[in-house]
Amino acid sequence: MKKGIFIIALLFSAQIFAQAIYEDERYVPETDPLVLKNLDEWQGKKFGLLMHWGTYSQWGIVESWSICPEDYGWCERKKGSNPSNYNDYIKDYEGLRKTFNPVKFDPAKWAKAAKYAGMKYMVFTTKHHDGFNMYDTKYSDYKITSKDVPFHTNPKADVLKEIFNSFRGEGISTGAYFSKPDWHNENYWDPYFPPFDRNVNYDPSLYPEKWQKYVDFTHNQILEILSNYGKVDILWLDGGWVRKRDQVNIKENYDEKFTENESKNGFIKHRVVDQDPKMDELVVKARQKQPGLIVVDRAVHGKNQNYLTPEGRVPDKTLPYPWESCIPAGGGWSYSPGAQYMTGRQGIHLLIDIVAKGGNLLLNVAPSPEGEWDKGAYDLLQAYGDWMKVNSTAIYNTKPIEPYKEENICFTQNKAGNVFAFYLAKEGEDKIPAEVTVKDISPKKGTKITMLGSKTSLKWTKEGNGFKLIIPESLRNNLPAKEAWTLKIEAINR
Repeated sequence: MKKGIFIIALLFSAQIFAQAIYEDERYVPETDPLVLKNLDEWQGKKFGLLMHWGTYSQWGIVESWSICPEDYGWCERKKGSNPSNYNDYIKDYEGLRKTFNPVKFDPAKWAKAAKYAGMKYMVFTTKHHDGFNMYDTKYSDYKITSKDVPFHTNPKADVLKEIFNSFRGEGISTGAYFSKPDWHNENYWDPYFPPFDRNVNYDPSLYPEKWQKYVDFTHNQILEILSNYGKVDILWLDGGWVRKRDQVNIKENYDEKFTENESKNGFIKHRVVDQDPKMDELVVKARQKQPGLIVVDRAVHGKNQNYLTPEGRVPDKTLPYPWESCIPAGGGWSYSPGAQYMTGRQGIHLLIDIVAKGGNLLLNVAPSPEGEWDKGAYDLLQAYGDWMKVNSTAIYNTKPIEPYKEENICFTQNKAGNVFAFYLAKEGEDKIPAEVTVKDISPKKGTKITMLGSKTSLKWTKEGNGFKLIIPESLRNNLPAKEAWTLKIEAINR
């Protein structure tokens, strides 16, 4: 994942650092029946947890990107003994493994908090672009279980194993984030050549044997995770630039760079390189290990992207394919000291907005170098859980219904035909109004409308193409939830 500045309109008052991946909104449907079944179940889960964690957490910097030669303000080199010298910086960055000792690591506590919040699946960074492995791989010594990492003597040193087991124990399904580029591996960034940018630093067509070694390494590591760590539900692959390209695609990408004035003086921040990871072959082998595995080859158009992942943003409309917005809960993707987290109101409204448009929310929480979550993360998940205890039936296993949203009212529907209208509390609003008007949902004559968490049948009258609802003062003074109130409409006119 990369970083830039984005704002989620109406949902965030603060700037959050991340670079959105704007898909071209093409989608190739899956054909494997078991994958389709699992994908349908995944779409019903609606709410998941993402965690970025690595040695970089000790410096409180953006994950991996500061070792990339590309010049962006969000990944400046400011730490280490001599950050003005690239080679010195790399040495110091990779030396962070020698001080990485997260002795307060307690994944059972994380899993309990996620379960209470209503999260149904999780995705953990097994390896980010810097190549540091957060599991006990046999294909690299750059890993948390190496002898030069202080934490290697800890009984929980294989953090992936501990995390997966803890979350499965709470009934939460598991996903493995894996970076296709590995900037530590000698067959991706060959030490003979200087790295140019994020891409492989040699021409794979000139050194096919070297590139094949890298492909084999990547396949072996992924299959290792799928073989040694129990049931894995999602393989979440990052680094979309590591992909097979043809001449037309390469030309189109370079034309875009010049058209968008990135290169008005001839300088480009990163190239476009054909670097085929042989993903079709990998997915076949992966599903032999894990039948029905959901594969997300992010930002790579094709059959191996079972769902799309808008990064750091919420689409402004419903999308005609499975999708998930991945968004930081506070600060950036990686740990940053003093990070400001979303309020419960912001977080709950974000979830509702995404679900009303047919998507899932993958909320990122970044562990500290000691292996803890910030209090702000726990407070946010507590707020989610308090709200979900009352309102979760309007979230899980629902689908969009037009008009999706009217001002501060969002809608979902369930398989039984019930429609849910979420009234999103405005800033400073601690009560739902005495009268609520919905313009474009028409209840059937005589249908029952209630507020989730209350058995009171609410009075309503038809008004135009919609209806007006009366909320009695007794209910307004004893509301079952905060941040948003959910109205259940038993049946509507189609």
